[in-house]
Amino acid sequence: MKKIVLGGRAIITGQGSIAELAGIQAGRAFIVTGGKAMQTSGVIDRIEALLQGAGCTTQVYGGIGKNPDTQAVLDGLQSMRKFGPDLLVAVGGGSPIDAAKVMALFYDYPELDFAKAQAGDLPAVRKNLQFVAIPSTSGTGAEVTKAAVITFREQNLKIGLKTPAFIPDLAILDADITMTMPGHVVAETGMDALTHAVECYINSSRDDFSEVLAKGAVAGLFSWLPVSYQDKTVESREKVHHYQCLAGLAFDNTGLGMAHGIAHALGGKLDLGHGLLNAIALPYVLEFNARSMEVASRLDELARIIGRRDCQDFIAAVKELNRTLAVPAGLEQAGVNREAFSEGFAELVENCLKGSTRVNPVPVFKEEMAEILWYLYEGV
Repeated sequence: MKKIVLGGRAIITGQGSIAELAGIQAGRAFIVTGGKAMQTSGVIDRIEALLQGAGCTTQVYGGIGKNPDTQAVLDGLQSMRKFGPDLLVAVGGGSPIDAAKVMALFYDYPELDFAKAQAGDLPAVRKNLQFVAIPSTSGTGAEVTKAAVITFREQNLKIGLKTPAFIPDLAILDADITMTMPGHVVAETGMDALTHAVECYINSSRDDFSEVLAKGAVAGLFSWLPVSYQDKTVESREKVHHYQCLAGLAFDNTGLGMAHGIAHALGGKLDLGHGLLNAIALPYVLEFNARSMEVASRLDELARIIGRRDCQDFIAAVKELNRTLAVPAGLEQAGVNREAFSEGFAELVENCLKGSTRVNPVPVFKEEMAEILWYLYEGV
C-alpha cells in the first residue's frame, strides 16, 4: 500500500495569481524571503499591500541565503515567535521556502529541535499556522513537497528533513514573479527540476502517478527551458514554472537518486547553488546508472519522448542542454579550487553516499563515488 499526496489544499496558477492572498483569513502574517530580489522587484510590497488590505498585520523577515543552515532557521524562528503570526508566507527560491517549512513546524511545536528532526521524530501535521508558498524561481518544487533541505554546518552536509507537515497549504505559481530571474538562475533551477523528473522516472519506487508526472515534466522542460533562458517570455517562464511543480509532485512521492546525494554533499562543503550542482552531476550519474538494463530502458523511453534515439542519446541531450544554458561541464570550470575540493575528500565521499544516494537505482561503492567525483570536478 502506498499513500500518494499531491501538494497541499490547492495549487493556484496564472499571471497575477498572487492576488489570491487577499482572500486569506488571517490576523498576523510573517513573510519569509531571501535576499533583496523580491524587495527590489516590488513583490514584497505587493504581498504586504494585499494582506494589509484584507486587515492583516504583516512583518517581513529577509536574508535567507542560498543554503540555509540550522542557525538561519533558529534566528528566523526567534523573530517569528516574537511577532506571533497565524499565517506564514514564504516567497522566493527554494531556500527561503525550505527554511520557512522548518520554522513553521518548530513554531507550532515548541518542543521540537534539530536533533529530533534529524532523528525523524517529526509530527505529520501542523497545529494552527496557515502556510502559503510563493516560489519566485522554477526548480525546487518546494511549494508542494514534504522535504526541507537544511545545511548542518558541523557535518558539512545538507540534509533533507521530511514530514507531510512541511507541505504548504497553498502553492501560488504566479508567472509574473518569475520574470525577475536572471539567466543563470533560470538555467540552474530549471536543471534542478529536470534532475528531479529524471531521477524520479528511473527510481525503483516510482508508481503510475509519479511516472506520468515525471515524464510530462521531462518533455515540458526540454521544450520550454531553453526558451525561458534565451527569450524570457512570460509564456515560457510560466510553462517552466508549471513543469518544475509537476516534477516536485512526482519525486515527493517516489524519491530521487545519486545526483541529489552528491549535490547535497557538495552544497554543504562548497556552498554552491543546488541547481548548479545537480546540473553538473546529472550526466555523469546517468552514465553510471545506465549500466543497469532497467535504467537504460527507462532512459530509452525518455529519449523517445524528446525526439532522441536511445539512452546514450538522451544523456547526450542533457549535456547539450547544459551547454545551451551555459552550465559548466565540471566543478573546476565553475570556479572550485582543486585544493578546496581535495580537502576532506574522504568525508566528502562518505557524505555523497548518504541521503538520496541510498535509493539510487544502482548501488554505489566508495571507490566508484570517488571516481565519479573527480569526473565531476574535471568535467571530462
